[in-house]
Amino acid sequence: MIRAALILCLSTAAAIAHSHAAPTDADFTAWAASNRWQALMHMNPGATLRDVGASYVDDPDFFLAESGKRDPRAELVASHAALRQADSDAICRFPARYRFLAERLDWPRDAAFDHCEEYPEWREKMPTGQLVLAFPAAYLNSPSSMFGHTLLRLDPEPDPDSTWLSRAINFGARVNPNENSLFYIWRGLGGGYPGHFSLTAYVEKIRDYAHLENRDIWEYALNLDADELDWLVSHLWELRNINFDYFFFDENCSFRLLELIKVARPRAPLIEDFRFAELPVNTVRTLYRAGLVTERRYRPSKANELEFAAANLSDPELALARQLVDDPAAAETPAFQSHSPDRRHRIARVAYQALRLESRDQARTDDVARHSLALLRVVQRNPAPPAPEPPEPAAPETGHGTEMARFGLGSRGGSSFVEAGYRLTYHDVLDPVTGFLRGAGIEGMDINLRLDEAEGLVLESLDLVNIRSLAPRGAFVKPTSWFVHGGLERVRADADGDTDDRRQALFLQGGPGATWQLGNWLVYGLATARAEQVSGAEPAVRLGAGPEFGALYQRPDWQLGLMQTSRWYEAGFARHRSELTLNLPVTAQDAVRLGCDYRDWSGGDEVGCRVALRHFFD
Repeated sequence: MIRAALILCLSTAAAIAHSHAAPTDADFTAWAASNRWQALMHMNPGATLRDVGASYVDDPDFFLAESGKRDPRAELVASHAALRQADSDAICRFPARYRFLAERLDWPRDAAFDHCEEYPEWREKMPTGQLVLAFPAAYLNSPSSMFGHTLLRLDPEPDPDSTWLSRAINFGARVNPNENSLFYIWRGLGGGYPGHFSLTAYVEKIRDYAHLENRDIWEYALNLDADELDWLVSHLWELRNINFDYFFFDENCSFRLLELIKVARPRAPLIEDFRFAELPVNTVRTLYRAGLVTERRYRPSKANELEFAAANLSDPELALARQLVDDPAAAETPAFQSHSPDRRHRIARVAYQALRLESRDQARTDDVARHSLALLRVVQRNPAPPAPEPPEPAAPETGHGTEMARFGLGSRGGSSFVEAGYRLTYHDVLDPVTGFLRGAGIEGMDINLRLDEAEGLVLESLDLVNIRSLAPRGAFVKPTSWFVHGGLERVRADADGDTDDRRQALFLQGGPGATWQLGNWLVYGLATARAEQVSGAEPAVRLGAGPEFGALYQRPDWQLGLMQTSRWYEAGFARHRSELTLNLPVTAQDAVRLGCDYRDWSGGDEVGCRVALRHFFD
């Protein structure tokens, strides 16, 4: 028996090392140019500007050849030399590369990993029934997630109820959790962080996104078969502790996931086209265009579930729910007992959901545990039909494109003008609302050129960043609204109101506030502060503060905005501005925007009106 086993082992080793003659130079050249090897090497086909024709991987531990990052053929030759040896450690380190060569050289497959210790055990634990792209919606309070986030989920089988056993594949930057948000954005724009793939239980991600951050999650099932998933999982092992440069706009979580999916299906058109920015919603659209999406599922956040349930209670019932949150003994009062079992159930369930949401980011105390258990018993003592689920909103990919070009004309202070503009990304609060969060606007790199009959061609404005979070306060969830806006814009240089002297000002403004929802209206108030520097003007640096009030009316077929801003500056002058804007979607990717405003600056006032055609695209 021992002799037979020894002969089998020697035969296997010989098969690995000598099953075929060595590949020719032509073989290596052809194989290195194949879609699969290019995907395994993460070669840049021209999708982003950095390192075109080289690997996106920025870790020497990933390469066996000294020139492997820029020469996929040299890396293939080096891989062949390392992997053809029986019992090679390289076989345990690079299972996907081994499979690539084994399929072409008729090497054994499963038996080749018998000498490996960690990989077979890890591989056995990985679920491979289905791959799903998860898209937690935008979260404006985190710079890394203000456009949303994407991750992959491996399910043990194609069943939504199996997600409790699923594994999440995430790509993210290695950052200090205490790092300043502005510093994070600055370093993220320049590739100042290493990024890496990680694995965790999917239920932890649900807790992070849907429970802690109050974010809806969209899930897109992909039609990869078992063989394709085997490629992806094998390559995922090769990426353990391997660093990529992380870039906030393009080489980010969404782009890296497309690279990983391309290993599973190399011919899919996922990263061939050039992109200046890769946003999560564009990743979803790319997967749809490639024919990879088979099903979409919506998972509402706990905050949305609570607010939807609370909206179905009357004011007296809401008051009872708030009492139950503070003291479950309120369930024994006549006011609560006077309701039907169905209404008692709904009141108590809202109280239970509110208590759990309020304590979600705190250490669990004995009082919270006792209150939760008491409320759950009240819910169970009062059976009721299943409560309706929150309605599914329009999916993110159904919204307008993330880039925008516009052309318009108008007049200001008696002078006519035409103007043209371009916005790199993404959405403002008056753009068509379908597929976007109401009251949330994220704009980056918005340039506006104006040809004025009096002044000629001028740079009217350049918004580097303009973010607004007008999140309405609900019965239990009461977020803080806020905005930040910075860039260049033309202002009157004369503090006394001379309308003829306009100069560029570098400015930064922002502030907190609150928003309330009244039907389709969002009504808000903000406390604002502004700092600006105007070259050649007196004073050169101006500091001002004051309130902003406004209202937004948002429907799929039209959007209306009203705004009043007043700021008083330490230099002794004031600015007041009133604005009315109407946005009319014409098609899914086109809109007409009309607006008028009145500006008063310490005695110098003017009225302006404009109309523009806006076209969205990816």
